[in-house]
Amino acid sequence: MSDLVTGDAVVLGLRPARLPSRALAILLDLALYVTAYVLIGVGLTLATASLDPAAQAAIAVASFLLLLVGIPIAVETLSHGRSLGKLACGLRVVRDDGGPIRFRHALVRGALGVVELLLTFGTVAAIASLVSARGRRLGDVFAGTLVVRERVPGARVMPVPAPPPWLAGRFTQLDLSAVPDGLWLAIRQYLTRMNQLDPQVGAAMAARLADDLVARTGAPPPAGVPAAAYLMAVVHERQTRDAARAFRAAAPPLAHASPAAPVASGFGPLPAPAPYVAPAPVAPAAPAEAPRAGGFAPPA
Repeated sequence: MSDLVTGDAVVLGLRPARLPSRALAILLDLALYVTAYVLIGVGLTLATASLDPAAQAAIAVASFLLLLVGIPIAVETLSHGRSLGKLACGLRVVRDDGGPIRFRHALVRGALGVVELLLTFGTVAAIASLVSARGRRLGDVFAGTLVVRERVPGARVMPVPAPPPWLAGRFTQLDLSAVPDGLWLAIRQYLTRMNQLDPQVGAAMAARLADDLVARTGAPPPAGVPAAAYLMAVVHERQTRDAARAFRAAAPPLAHASPAAPVASGFGPLPAPAPYVAPAPVAPAAPAEAPRAGGFAPPA
């Protein structure tokens, strides 16, 4: 699907970061992490001077993994791909479809970053970034991520148009787990640019994307639904599921409320109810006159 989105990605603001800006961001992050590692390492060395060499070596390895591997993974996960170095350079790590990264993406990037950045002094990462068309290192390739530039003058990401109201809730049972991120990115970029394309070219592109989406979901194409409307409805369904999943993860558990104790009132006791009085018998009404025939047929 790269042939559908290569030219559009620049206009939509998904501009891949190149080697100079990425190298500067990595150097800033490494300078911060190495400084913290040296300071904490000196403190641990003084604190563990009375221990045996094996314990000191174990503490040194644990501090190395925590500060130079664990902390960067935690920072990228909590900041959604914006470490201090990337924030200073205006960069951000996103998924291939443009969405925010999660822990598994940061874990893969951090684990491979030990080999690419630390053990080889950035040589492997630099070569991979130069060879890649979008400037990705090996950690980005295996994690399915991309480092993009956020501060782009004049670039504005357009929202995906809403589907027609008659398609709302029609694809709630659709299985979207097999749809790759690259196809989501292509669909999103098409929907944000569909009004700027030639009608014939846009219709052909929508049909192609809809066929790819139907093949990935395993469900037959809906009868009588245009391809563009089908793409809008499926993207809206995916966004709804992501929002519901994020809300369930962020919402705190509800505490079971105990029954409230009766509150004393300043009013006196309620008056006793009045005795029941049976209603007087009513004379039967005269039979109603049958309706006369009219010009309208009765409802079935």
